Amino acid sequence: MSAHNHSAMPSALSQTLQPLQTQWTRLAPRERRSVALAGALLLLALVWWLALAPALATLRNAEAQHHTLDAQLQTMQRLQAEAQTLQSQPKMGFEEALRALEASVRQRLGSTGQLQVVGDRATVTLKGASADALARWLAQARINARALPSEVRLVRSPGAVPAGGPTWDGSLVMSLPSR
Repeated sequence: MSAHNHSAMPSALSQTLQPLQTQWTRLAPRERRSVALAGALLLLALVWWLALAPALATLRNAEAQHHTLDAQLQTMQRLQAEAQTLQSQPKMGFEEALRALEASVRQRLGSTGQLQVVGDRATVTLKGASADALARWLAQARINARALPSEVRLVRSPGAVPAGGPTWDGSLVMSLPSR
């Protein structure tokens, strides 16, 4: 930019503001105070909406977020302790794991689960198993039999939902410790 163009900018600005300055000087002192007060109120409202209100909302929500994060931390610590417990348990052989898995199917799933074993994998076929029983059985199978699901194909059972919640049909392929 040349010096001539650079000095033209303030001149253009002052020409644009000239009618406002003229109007300002025509106002009575009382009107000037009123306009200044309205401008100050507008500026204050703008500062409130852009700076203070979001900060106060964050502050109001901080305690709830803190409780949520505490609950998540406790869950993670519980899962960590459970993982460490599982890691510290002695290795389990295939036969022992299979017996524990069979017992868990009988105990937790009853007539809604059938177990078939092929090689190092066990397939559990479900017919009308409740979500609660299925969740408890999975936990027991993981802890007692050291069996983990490697394939899961579940669908919600057709028909009316019983009082205990939906039931599930399908199959789970569980990996057992090698022979």
